[in-house]
Amino acid sequence: MAQDNVTTFVDRDLRGARFNRSTLAGAVMRGVDVRGLDIDAPWLADGALLVNGVDVVPLVEAELDRRFPGRELRHAKDPDGLRAAWAALERAWAAAVGRVESMPAGTADVSIGGEWSFAQTLRHLAFATDAWLGKAILRLPQPFHPLGQPHAEYETDGFDMSIFATAKPSMAEVLDLRADRQAMVGDFLASVTPEMLAEPRPTAWSPEHEEPVLHCLHVIFDEEWEHLRFALRDLDAQE
Repeated sequence: MAQDNVTTFVDRDLRGARFNRSTLAGAVMRGVDVRGLDIDAPWLADGALLVNGVDVVPLVEAELDRRFPGRELRHAKDPDGLRAAWAALERAWAAAVGRVESMPAGTADVSIGGEWSFAQTLRHLAFATDAWLGKAILRLPQPFHPLGQPHAEYETDGFDMSIFATAKPSMAEVLDLRADRQAMVGDFLASVTPEMLAEPRPTAWSPEHEEPVLHCLHVIFDEEWEHLRFALRDLDAQE
């Protein structure tokens, strides 16, 4: 029922309900049974999440930093810090790839709960690098590799999806693409200066809006850590 333009649920049974790409921002829950509630919110750090009056966001962030050494560096602001942050990401992903290679054949193509497979995740990270480094920072005329994996909803936003391959690439092709894009980021960071980090750039998806180069790099780093978390979660499920 709705009161004062607020939808209110009273004595409702929502057990097993799934909310995908939905907003529950500002939702208020009182006297609710949340046993087994599973929340995955990549933007959790952008606000507060109160449980029994306690903001649990700092606790979650601290635990994620403990589980993923180097994650705490993802918002470094100087060239040396950014290089150290990228090195930590490369080590973490190398371990994840090694884990997949030690698992049964086909592991990289398994989808858990409709999520991207490990191979698709690597392809999406290539797409994110193309968008935020190739397009936004370097302003390349055609930044996207055809094996990249964009979100399906880009198609409804008028994004030219025809440049992307429809056939599934081999894992060897995916790893080659991944290595190339990792090197692309590493090469840029090797020579970046504080002055370059402050330069404005049109953002990847809103050219009328500008952000500094540093912001674009932080987007790449956030994508890398979040998708590593997703990928390891799904590998755990496979095992």
